[in-house]
Amino acid sequence: MSACVPTRTTEPSDSATPERLHQPHSPPPAPRRRFRLAGADVSASIAVFLIALPLSLGIALATGAPLQAGLVAAAVGGLVAGRLGGSALQVSGPAAGLTVVTADLIHRYGWRTTCAITVLAGLAQLGLGCLRVARTALAVSPAIVHGMLAGIGVTIAVAQLHIVLGGTPQSSVLANLLALPAQVAAVRPAALAVSSLTLALLLLWPRLPGRAGRVLRKVPAALVAVSGATAVAALAGFALPRVELPSWGSHALAGLPEGPALGLVAAVLTITLVCSVQSLLGAVAVDKLVASRAASPGGTEPADDTASGPAAAATASPTGTAPPTANGSAAATAPPAASPSPPRVPRSDLDRELLGQGAANIVSGALGGLPIAGVAVRSSANVRAGAVSRNSTMLHGVLVVVAALLMVPILEFIPLASLAALVMAVGIQMVSLHHIRTVTRHREVLVYAVTTLGVVFLGVLQGVALGIALAVATALHRLAHTRITHDEREGVHHVRVRGQLTFLAVPRLSRALHLVPHGVPAVVELDGSFMDHAAYETLQDWQKTHTAHGGTVEFGGRRPGLRIAEPVIPHADEDADCRCGPWTPWRNHQCDLTSLAPADTSDTARRADTPLATGTGTGTDAHSTGTGTGTGTHAASVESTDLISADAQSSDAQSADITHVAHVAGEDTDEGRTRDTDRKETDPPPTTHQLVRGISAFQRNTAPLVRDELERLAREGQRPSQLFLTCADSRLVTSMITSSGPGDLFVVRNVGNLVPLPGEDSGDDSVAAAIEYAVDVLEVRSITVCGHSGCGAMQALLNAEPGAAHTPLKRWLRHGLPSLERMADDSRPPARIAGRAAADAVEQLCLTNVVQQLDHLRAHASVDRALRAGALELHGMYFHVGEAQAYLLTGAGRVFDHVRPVDVPA
Repeated sequence: MSACVPTRTTEPSDSATPERLHQPHSPPPAPRRRFRLAGADVSASIAVFLIALPLSLGIALATGAPLQAGLVAAAVGGLVAGRLGGSALQVSGPAAGLTVVTADLIHRYGWRTTCAITVLAGLAQLGLGCLRVARTALAVSPAIVHGMLAGIGVTIAVAQLHIVLGGTPQSSVLANLLALPAQVAAVRPAALAVSSLTLALLLLWPRLPGRAGRVLRKVPAALVAVSGATAVAALAGFALPRVELPSWGSHALAGLPEGPALGLVAAVLTITLVCSVQSLLGAVAVDKLVASRAASPGGTEPADDTASGPAAAATASPTGTAPPTANGSAAATAPPAASPSPPRVPRSDLDRELLGQGAANIVSGALGGLPIAGVAVRSSANVRAGAVSRNSTMLHGVLVVVAALLMVPILEFIPLASLAALVMAVGIQMVSLHHIRTVTRHREVLVYAVTTLGVVFLGVLQGVALGIALAVATALHRLAHTRITHDEREGVHHVRVRGQLTFLAVPRLSRALHLVPHGVPAVVELDGSFMDHAAYETLQDWQKTHTAHGGTVEFGGRRPGLRIAEPVIPHADEDADCRCGPWTPWRNHQCDLTSLAPADTSDTARRADTPLATGTGTGTDAHSTGTGTGTGTHAASVESTDLISADAQSSDAQSADITHVAHVAGEDTDEGRTRDTDRKETDPPPTTHQLVRGISAFQRNTAPLVRDELERLAREGQRPSQLFLTCADSRLVTSMITSSGPGDLFVVRNVGNLVPLPGEDSGDDSVAAAIEYAVDVLEVRSITVCGHSGCGAMQALLNAEPGAAHTPLKRWLRHGLPSLERMADDSRPPARIAGRAAADAVEQLCLTNVVQQLDHLRAHASVDRALRAGALELHGMYFHVGEAQAYLLTGAGRVFDHVRPVDVPA
């Protein structure tokens, strides 16, 4: 089969008709395919249509094309790209990112030639799709893509500002800026009033408060803004230019291209580049939205006996399938009468998406429509409206066709100033402060700025070319440029290498190493990700020479796998090496050094012989008896992350090189006790060795990597998105479980993850104060109560004897008595894990306690206010320590379902 032919996906049919018989040696008949339209697709298509209609007209206005061209592109994007494309839920149509390019082409070559260029760009996209090179578009630096979109956004906003003020835009950004003072002096009050009303509705409609606001916000703000401004303009009798839609019989179609060959080739390449990159990146973004929707607690309904509705049969699993039971079979978690679960949305096929976009551009250009690309606003609205298949995209195209044929008299009431204000707002939103902060954090702001300015003043193709050239030059500079410094602090000589260590840096490295005198302690910090053989030999030879003269050498930095020399150990009897494998993007471990076989130096044997502690956090290692606590650090970009999809943050490139050392107690051994008894009375306590070594490793390895991020947090203040309330048990490392880092979680820990009820008789205000501070001051968006298996507090509640002495621990545990009473109440269905019952009474109480503490949370005034305002969500979570498995409370039910790895697109 040719690579150009997109593969056709066959949807399963659950027809109840019996199978038709066929001859034994003949092929079976093809199954009958029935067209089924889900209710979620119908509602999603209406939501997308209401957004697409005004935006399509506004983008056509901004380009200077016939207004019908926007409707043609919207309809073709929904029908053709929606049917043939590789992303089931991406919505294609006229995009704001193409406005500047299309306007320039219309100004240079006229409308009919621009349509022909669109057809040729579609053919080029088909060729690229046949070559299966779609993923190479993802190699473009995000700084270039966001800079291109920001430049386009600035160009759109400046041009549409003239129409907002009642004038006519010029052909370039510079001309528009020069003509702006004269336009302000000759402003038309009616046009300004209509535009201001449109912008005000766009800004305020998504922020309507209360329950009524939640209902009204379901209507798209763009539709409300344009409709409101149109109604006011009609009632006030403003004499303003309005939408003109001539009959479809006079609509201009594509003609033969006319113009210089090189100019036409450059135009085709520009349209192909912008359409392809925007569509492919949009498809990847849609996959992420679908994955987060599938993994969120609100993505499915509770899978217990009280569930109802079409989604009641699905569990909280991202795939919508029932979790396996202990014997491996799927457990039924819904009543037999429940409807089947919604189909799983497949990941995007980027090569097929490119083929679909090419076909859509061929059809749109031939029919006199604008160029087509995937549109982020409509795609995100489609996903959030609950679409489950490509039928929603196609139905939205059908609705656009109906509107273009039957709603022309209504559309002609819309003032052009209102559409201009709508497109200007879209252009302003294309300059994202979030993207600027991101590229600044990754030291790519210069690439972003050059691309933006190049697009604004030179054009899209020229600006992108400048950005690519600067990005390549920056990458080569970072690869070749290495900064090597030497300094002395408190008698220790530090040689720090920042950048990649290649043979080009060997002369400077050698000079810096020879500045270290013989017989002194030295630390070499390698802050890079690559070292060639020449640099390796230089370091190894110097290390041997330096240690032979009585000196010591310690290597550190961000490369956890680096093995230039053995680390310096404080005591002579601590000559074993510690090389545990990482658990997470940061490393959280403490080796049991006595278990390492001295004769075996392979990393595999070392890791296999090194037990990772999973006990209660107390015990002895090879040197000491003490208690271990785990803390974590994460140097990735710290932003608000969802607990359910926090693994997307751990994939950040910065986090892959982080190492973190914490203390986890090992097993009780005879050798450990012997060493402890042989310890001199003048020696510091053994736990001090652990603490000092851990802090030293943090300062050496992790602190240089997180210092900039922590400095930013110290300067800007904390803005966590979630309050995480869990037990003080040392086995629960919140940053590890949630893949979070500094600034992500506001954590409250206590014995038993208890939430005292509000009131004067509670006897404890610390938890209530933390809740009030998190909700009212920090304005967190969610609160998670996390219990765990084997909780000592729950065991103490079960084994409590009446009349025992009221110690501080027993007084605190009285806040868990409602959980004990709830578990004993036979009238309430028990909390359980999906697919199985609780293992024992302790696990049953642990699960029940999470549900009960969520009820206690709702009794707090600050939480109640936030819940009623729709600004807060409550989640229940249970972590099974032995299985390293998290379970989430599904919806408002009492069933805890598995949290499975989300299939994140590459």
